Amino acid sequence: MVGGSNGNHAFPDPLKQGVYEAIYRRRDIRRFLPDPIPEEILLRILNAGHQAGSVGLMQPWNFVVIQDRSIKAKIKSIFLECNRAAAEVYAGERRAMYDGLKLEGLAEAPINLCVTCDPIRKGPAVLGRRTMPETALYSTVCAIQNLWLAARAEGIGMGWVSILDPKEVKAALSIPDPIVLVAYLCLGYVESFPEIPVLEKIGWEKRFPLEKVLYWNYWGGSQGE
Repeated sequence: MVGGSNGNHAFPDPLKQGVYEAIYRRRDIRRFLPDPIPEEILLRILNAGHQAGSVGLMQPWNFVVIQDRSIKAKIKSIFLECNRAAAEVYAGERRAMYDGLKLEGLAEAPINLCVTCDPIRKGPAVLGRRTMPETALYSTVCAIQNLWLAARAEGIGMGWVSILDPKEVKAALSIPDPIVLVAYLCLGYVESFPEIPVLEKIGWEKRFPLEKVLYWNYWGGSQGE
């Protein structure tokens, strides 16, 4: 029932559960099936990203859809070089574990997607951006989260490949300045979604309990103080 002194605008329980399912069952995916993503589904996912909130409704994002194998190969070569350098940070057992990780699915994924941010879109007088110009980037990340949740709802895996040199990727994709590269994503169908994040499963990291990152009223504050 809608109404009451405070209003009641909650989704019906099945829709509400669907939102939480997408959030809790979203995973960072690295292994993809070759099956193509139908265009109508891809466009639904992209439109979900485009519905993200943004500071001053500036909508600073652009989506570059990459299907060309030769471009994917260029990005893969950039990854391989960056990954060699990244591996040198680790030693011993940690290095062995790192070397065993699959950290990208660039060639396998039917769709690569580059998400960018135009930090000066709509000029200098964007509502809310003057005091925190970085909110343009934050807004773009909101769009990426929308993409991720919509993809999961469609049964499509998405992986964020961050072991890349942004300047080299921008050059490969002819992205001009001052456009900022925010994310390089892989999308595709999967055999299965892991029950828990892979890095947690193999013991690389674990998720903090909520109470470890939660304060009340001020930094360090406890509930009921």
